Amino acid sequence: MPAGSLLPLFSSPAGPGSSGASLGGGALGGAGLRKAPGPSGAFRLTEKFVLLLVFSAFITLCFGAIFFLPDSPKLLSNVFFHASHLQQQPSPPAQEEPQLPGASSSSSAAENLARIREDHERALREAKETLQKPPGKIRSDIDQDKSNFRQRAELPDLPFRKPVGVAGKEPADPLARQKRAKIKEMMKHAWDNYKHYAWGLNELKPISKQGHSSNLFGNIQGATIVDALDTLYIMEMKDEFKEAKEWVEKNLDFDVDAEVSVFEVNIRFVGGLLSAYYLSGEEVFRKKAVELGKKLLPAFNTPTGIPWALLNIKSRRGRNWPWASGGSSILAEFGTLHLEFMHLSYLSGNPVFAEKVMNIRRVLNQLDKPEGLYPNYLNPNSGQWGQHHVSVGGLGDSFYEYLLKAWLMSDKTDEEGKQMYYDAVQSIETHLIRKSSSGLMYIAEWKGGLLEHKMGHLTCFAGGMFVLGADGAPADKTERHIELGAEIARTCHESYDRTSMKLGPEAFRFDGGVEAIATRQNEKYYILRPEVIETYMYMWRFTHDPKYRQWGWEAVEALEKYCRLDGGYSGVRDVYSSHQSHDDVQQSFFLSETLKYLYLLFSEDDLLPFEHWVFNTEAHPLPVLSKEEEEKGKRK
Repeated sequence: MPAGSLLPLFSSPAGPGSSGASLGGGALGGAGLRKAPGPSGAFRLTEKFVLLLVFSAFITLCFGAIFFLPDSPKLLSNVFFHASHLQQQPSPPAQEEPQLPGASSSSSAAENLARIREDHERALREAKETLQKPPGKIRSDIDQDKSNFRQRAELPDLPFRKPVGVAGKEPADPLARQKRAKIKEMMKHAWDNYKHYAWGLNELKPISKQGHSSNLFGNIQGATIVDALDTLYIMEMKDEFKEAKEWVEKNLDFDVDAEVSVFEVNIRFVGGLLSAYYLSGEEVFRKKAVELGKKLLPAFNTPTGIPWALLNIKSRRGRNWPWASGGSSILAEFGTLHLEFMHLSYLSGNPVFAEKVMNIRRVLNQLDKPEGLYPNYLNPNSGQWGQHHVSVGGLGDSFYEYLLKAWLMSDKTDEEGKQMYYDAVQSIETHLIRKSSSGLMYIAEWKGGLLEHKMGHLTCFAGGMFVLGADGAPADKTERHIELGAEIARTCHESYDRTSMKLGPEAFRFDGGVEAIATRQNEKYYILRPEVIETYMYMWRFTHDPKYRQWGWEAVEALEKYCRLDGGYSGVRDVYSSHQSHDDVQQSFFLSETLKYLYLLFSEDDLLPFEHWVFNTEAHPLPVLSKEEEEKGKRK
């Protein structure tokens, strides 16, 4: 109520003989409430009544609050009579005796006062800290609190059930146990240096000993922290996992005014947060994953629903890479959202995520495929293919991986995904898979009907994919799929073995008398990639052939000899050179994928068993969803 509206209640009417004050010393005693003769200094009846109401309400509030406060009688007696009461306390008895009811009221009141004093001091400290922050930071904190509240209000209650295989037995083989311990030490070396030199930034520069940020993440920070969460958990690095979780809770912020790669942010950040939630049950990871998933949804605002490659999170505007075939979206990018978005629908109860990725399927199924193959480029405006360039390596790779894993993750109920995968593998085998003169199998690239006899390091993941899908292949094709996996694993091992460093190049060729060797300088580098080790891990799980562990250990020895530095791990510029030249970047996927796959290679099969888990393309394990769970996410 405006102050002016109260004036008639507390001032006398102006006029001759007015005293200028309506309440004297005896007003509260009753004399001032009686009607005085004449107009001057008099109260009207309504004014007296309102004054009485205000006064009564004030008294009721004061005394009522006292009696409704917790332990108010004790607190009152302590406030008013504390000193004398303590002086009258008898000496404590020599022996402990049963206390009568009320005997501890003094100590209880003292504890209450101490607690009140402590809360008061803490509130003062927090207020002081807040006032020292810049106004922009205060506003940001308030906005974050509002966002957290909305997230709590929007997410459904979901009882956490820890999936099978989060922790496995110690390796039975003593040598495997020793090697696995070494890989854990490598993880600790990588993590400790990141923490020391680049904490909170995206990646580490181990030579410069400072942070490294890629424009793939815009202004979102902490890629290594989020990418490494599940590896830390699986390796039982509990203190490191705890500090990573605390950073996520306090510092992971998606309100950035910058372009991000929808693909990279999805597989690393959304995938990492989802995996951390499913492993640990910590609710902060679920909330952050759903929050980020919602911020990526504007990327799908295209005429076809095929998402943009790049999205400005603040302006909600998207675009594609300018080099991508006339503004096309890339198969491996828009085709590598399915696993994460199905889980987002399940965890949030919001079907929009599942609807977005199922629409991608509908668009693809309406298109003709040249020779049954999927070109790498699709225009999101016209819904038509761009250049007819087909690759199972870069630009195409994880699309095929996610077709298979969507079927496996659905508890083998996603028949559409299954059919799309096995049809694609048949076309790949017919048109892309070839053998060299010495018998090395490789997957070439297809450009408008012509083959380029080149295979990328990224393509080496396919060995693991083929063996993972062998069990679901038509009965007469099961052995063939296992053979494909084994042959690709052998070829990729040869690409490592034929270098000076025993580490694989970015790409290698099969032409001009050359086999499994990089011939161009810009293909000779190694950036701590995981795909070859990934295939070793899958082949080991399905065959238990000891050569896959042997090959994996060769990679460990090469990493330690050529990539390990005092400040972490770095990629190298030329794997054929005896002179070491490092690129000074410790990639986040080295912790997320390379070291995790090595650790699993030397673990027992009960750690993250394949019948209960699938790995996203960044090696983040996601649990298989039963049909009821998947339908629940779609319906809500």
